[in-house]
Amino acid sequence: MIYDWYESQRAILSPLADFAQAASKFYTNPLWPLSQAPSMQRVSASYELMHRLLKSYEKPDFDISSVRIGDRDVAVQQQVSLDKPFCRLLRFKRFSDDAEVLRAMKAQPTVLIVAPLSGHHATLLRDTVRTLLRNHKVYITDWVDARMVPTEHGTFSLDDYVGYVQDFIRHIGPDVHVMSVCQPTVPVLGAISLMASAGEPTPRTMVMMGGPIDARHSPTAVNNLATNKSIEWFESNVIYRVPVNYPGAGRRVYPGFLQHTGFIAMNPDRHMQSHYDYFLQLVRGDDDDADAHRRFYDEYNAVLDMDADYYLDTIRTVFQEFALVHGTWTVGGRPVRPQDIRGTALLTIEGELDDISGAGQTQAAHDLCTSIPASQRAHYTVPGAGHYGIFSGRRWRELVYPRVTEFIAAHRLVAAPAAAAPTPIKARRRA
Repeated sequence: MIYDWYESQRAILSPLADFAQAASKFYTNPLWPLSQAPSMQRVSASYELMHRLLKSYEKPDFDISSVRIGDRDVAVQQQVSLDKPFCRLLRFKRFSDDAEVLRAMKAQPTVLIVAPLSGHHATLLRDTVRTLLRNHKVYITDWVDARMVPTEHGTFSLDDYVGYVQDFIRHIGPDVHVMSVCQPTVPVLGAISLMASAGEPTPRTMVMMGGPIDARHSPTAVNNLATNKSIEWFESNVIYRVPVNYPGAGRRVYPGFLQHTGFIAMNPDRHMQSHYDYFLQLVRGDDDDADAHRRFYDEYNAVLDMDADYYLDTIRTVFQEFALVHGTWTVGGRPVRPQDIRGTALLTIEGELDDISGAGQTQAAHDLCTSIPASQRAHYTVPGAGHYGIFSGRRWRELVYPRVTEFIAAHRLVAAPAAAAPTPIKARRRA
């Protein structure tokens, strides 16, 4: 019922948001004689802020059309490499007519970024992708909003998530380096563990960033909520059915608007201050800072629904039972054994000030992957970085990315447990 109520309110407020946008433009239109009056800038700014607070936010684009490689700008095309009901595997394919640049790109390692399925779209990792493209071939998981998936495709569980990751790794080939950001650290470790146990080729490296491998370490507000409430409470209070105006009508989901409310509730004062600062930027005509605010909230306010089975599985398995670290997690009846991983190097990364995944939660992967030699394992705590700082922004580009690049380069030749030839690149003039 609450989902239907939300959709009704959204439909009612949509014309008001459009009106506010038009009014904001009207009061600063240079053709209107009073537009230069001191008070008009404040009136326009008020309407602009109203528009941003009332409007609906759709999934943004990655908007990566080129990348700088050496001293050349190289064209980038986003392509769907594999299409599944709940996720698309995207590849950012780089093109060049320069033979030297082309040879350099083809020799670069392949990275699969497993984006989080925890409320925001994969475009939140735009800066991650753009930076990696300078020295890597890049794939990313683009999770589909569950409200857009018809019910005939069935439900999506944590087991299915693990299966998707395995399918993506097999599709790309074993000569791949897997980077998991936040939530997917657990299912990625599960997927690679199961592949190792089955004797399949595993990725060259796995880079795990800010994820709840062992959520008992330095518990945050997110961990405490998941621990202090029962599964029945979550099912009763945050799970609703998709309304009839979407393709996934009737599907049980954790709605994106509820997740967004939770995001805001974690730091309400900071968001209120940010919007007030935006109002002042508009009044002063500070266009650069105002544009930065818009870019951030265009991304932050765009959220997706998660299938109920996946969400409840994650709460139970990761945050309540701690099944991975206790050795009790099974996927499709098969036990998840990180100790079976031998041919994949491990790098864990945490933010010093991370308030989503606390200190030690990601580093705990080293205690589980006991068969990976110490020479093939490393950990890095990013000074001064919060959760988003480890994969986006200045600290990501200047502190984290160089370490990731060096680790991948150092372990490109780590032997996988089973012999398998890398997938050949057949197409000419692309990398």
